[in-house]
Formats: sequence, structure tokens, C-alpha cells
Amino acid sequence: MSVVEILAFGEPLAEFNQTRPDSADWRLGYGGDTSNFCVAAARQGASTGYISAVGDDRFGKGLRDLWQAEGVDHAHVRTDQQAPTGVYFVSHDASGHHFDYLRAGSAASRYQVAQLPSQAIAAARVLHLSGVSLAISQSACDASLAAMAEARAAGVMVSFDTNLRLRLWPLSRARAITREALHGCDLCLPSWDDITVLLDCDERDAIVDTLLGWGVKLIALKMGARGCYVATPAQRTLVPPHAVAAIDATGAGDCFGGAFVARVVAGDDAVAAARYANVAAALSTTGYGAVASIPRAEAVYGALSEYASTA
Repeated sequence: MSVVEILAFGEPLAEFNQTRPDSADWRLGYGGDTSNFCVAAARQGASTGYISAVGDDRFGKGLRDLWQAEGVDHAHVRTDQQAPTGVYFVSHDASGHHFDYLRAGSAASRYQVAQLPSQAIAAARVLHLSGVSLAISQSACDASLAAMAEARAAGVMVSFDTNLRLRLWPLSRARAITREALHGCDLCLPSWDDITVLLDCDERDAIVDTLLGWGVKLIALKMGARGCYVATPAQRTLVPPHAVAAIDATGAGDCFGGAFVARVVAGDDAVAAARYANVAAALSTTGYGAVASIPRAEAVYGALSEYASTA
């Protein structure tokens, strides 16, 4: 059995990204929030692996080729002979980027608790999940919560990104299940737009107080153009953003999460990890697609000195 430091559980997707607004040209790529997270962490030098399922189709093979090329262990990704790999489309206009999904009945949505690789989870240092992992189906939700419980029982850090997608489930259920997940995580990576809706609160420190009160030990609240607010029971710090000429924000939050967790595992303190992740996420918005524009460590370090002089 291969052992990796950072494992993620969720749904990978094939991506068709419009090359420019109103264009009839679409570029094939691959995404899915937790898969993007794994690639981002791997490109920063972390040892990563993925737990999921893909279809026996061209897109499933393409995802495996991607993970193989990126050094993401996919030994625990199942191939479902009866279900397809999910697909999504990213279109662009003056108001930003927009997502449309063909994911109902996807291979990942059929994942079962009994299929979890318990030994691999117990051997990892971090297990990462997201709100999408919980939302795509009842069985995937059950598997997500079971994986979190297994990780906590084994002393493995649980990382959770809220990633609220109200197309997938009603707000009342999203709030109830996400609250359960937040009670079971150690490291929380919420975005401002998600967490304000989930908690029905738009006051930064009140949000942090709630999450810390539920047992979360480390919070990196992603606030877009306002930067990142890092909080622990002992310290709170606003880490400013890194300015770039952004053209596509697809997957930027996933890139932040992967880079942040990679640096925490490498031994950085929370503020240093957030500075690094801010730069990585900013650089990821300078190209199209969720994965192609994720920077590697050398590019992040190259931009980090410029960022440090303005932060």
C-alpha cells in the first residue's frame, strides 16, 4: 500500500472551458474541486493521493493520465463500469465565469462507505473534503462523513472547504450537513460567499468565533480581493491579496487550499502558508482552466518576494 501525506475525497470532472467570451471554441481540461486541490498541493511539492470513482470512458482515462503526470496517487480511485465521469462547462462574459454541469449519476456520486480505503486514510497526515463531496449524493455524503470520522479516530488532520453549491442541494440540508462536517474538521478553508450564507452571518470575527467554538483549530477564510483571514484560538491575522491581471478565476479557491495545506504539512505557520497560498491562487487566475494555470512552486516563490514587499 502506498502512503501519501495528503489524501482528498470527492468528485473529479472533465472540463470544457470557453477560450474567450462568446467563442464557439472550448478547451478540454479536467477539474473538480478536490482533484484541483490535489494537483495544486502536488505542484507545491506535497505527496498527494485521491479517493473517488470515474467512469470507464475517455474522461476517466484522461483524469488518470492527469493524476499520473502530476504525481497524484490514484490507486484508490475506482472505475465504475455502469456510470460516467461527470462533465462541466465554463463560459465567460463581462460579469465573470459561469458553470454548467452534467454530473447526475456520475461514477463519483455512486461512491459507498464500504469502498473507503480505511488503511490509507489512517496512514495519511491530512484528509481533505469539500461541500461538493457532501452534496453530490446521499451515498457520497455518507462516505464523506465516515471518512472524516475514520481520519479523526486515527489522529489524521481533517481539512474541509465549504464550497457551497446550491444547485446540488437545498440550503436547509446544506446548512445541517455542513455544520456536522465543520464539527468534525480541524482545518477549515471557507470562502466568504459560502460561509456567510451557511451561517447566516456577515461579520468576520463572529464567523471565526462560531467555527472555533465548534472545534476547528485553524481557519483560512478566503475573502477574494480583501485577502485571507487566518485564525486560530490564539491568533487572527488578515493576510492581504496578491495583485495580478486576472482572466479566469476557475479553481482559484481550490488552488489556494492545496497550496495552503501543502505548506502547513511542510511546516509553515498559518500566516506564512496563507501568504504563499494567496500568491499561488492569484497566479492561477492568469490563465484559463482549473488545472492548466495552477502554478508550480518555483513560480510561486518567484512572485512571493514581490508580494512580500507590498503585503
